[in-house]
Amino acid sequence: MPAIPVQTPAGLEPAFDLSAYYPVLIYAAVCALVGFGAVAATHLFPFKPRKPHRIKQMPYESGMDPVGSARMQFDIKFYLIAITFLIFDVELLFLYPWVVIAFAEGGDPLWRTVFGTVAFFAVLVFIGLLGIAYLYEWRKGTFSWR
Repeated sequence: MPAIPVQTPAGLEPAFDLSAYYPVLIYAAVCALVGFGAVAATHLFPFKPRKPHRIKQMPYESGMDPVGSARMQFDIKFYLIAITFLIFDVELLFLYPWVVIAFAEGGDPLWRTVFGTVAFFAVLVFIGLLGIAYLYEWRKGTFSWR
């Protein structure tokens, strides 16, 4: 059944039609069933070693015999480098939309001029703060390995 048009401030538009969202709902249901099915299968079926043995219960490390305990502590430098990577990775997530909008073709020139000026200085402040954070970590010795 076709949707009845509705008058909006933008003009005459088709009314909301829930049937357009059925494929998304079916996909979400299939994803949920696969997830619940995988969890249920691990608890219902015996997918575990039937005869426990010392070699079968060893942790696997790329085909080599494990060296040391699996519960050894790591140096804090590993975590600091990981956090630094995440910070600079998130920086790209914030910069990418700005670059796409600021340099897109076919936009309103007045809006682009105003937005471009304000956003440009906001991005400069953002990059400046990241530069200060980078210098701070460098001075603290985060990037030097022992």
